[in-house]
Amino acid sequence: MDLASYAELAVRLVNTRTPEGDRLGDLDALRELLTAGPHLSGRIGRSDLEAMVQLRADLRSIFESVTEGDEDGAAEGINSLLLQHPVHPQISAHDGQRWHLHITEGGSVPDRYAAGAAMGLAVYVSAEGLDRLAICHAAPCRNVFIDTSSNRSRRYCSDHCAGRAEPGVRAVAQGGPSRNDGLGQ
Repeated sequence: MDLASYAELAVRLVNTRTPEGDRLGDLDALRELLTAGPHLSGRIGRSDLEAMVQLRADLRSIFESVTEGDEDGAAEGINSLLLQHPVHPQISAHDGQRWHLHITEGGSVPDRYAAGAAMGLAVYVSAEGLDRLAICHAAPCRNVFIDTSSNRSRRYCSDHCAGRAEPGVRAVAQGGPSRNDGLGQ
């Protein structure tokens, strides 16, 4: 597994809090989130849920710092998580794959999740830049995402939000009216 792919753990966790509510409200919801990776299995309790809620806030603040133009603050946030949740990489070959890096499976479930998310963000932004971390521009959505577009132009977390936010752009592309007055036609 490419270590940068662990950055997706940050996105998944942060996006459990939406304007519609909290999808990380109980242990069953946490168990569902942890199905993201086999390395995240283990016994969990109330304190683990509380740690994950705090981690979610810490990760969101990193994305918010980038959005506000505070790259130093975002880097400090990532570095702080790396210090709090040390990463212990190891090489592994499994499932017919070549040798590649993984993060060891020591510590509590929240520690492993935090270490993976922080390391993934660190590797990704070191290679691609902090400006790749973004928050959706479609109100009221506040989902975070990693902009993987070739020209760093992605503004929305999904096609659904892009279509909802810019109906005039979609209508023009389809040969329809170009007005964007909020009426959708």
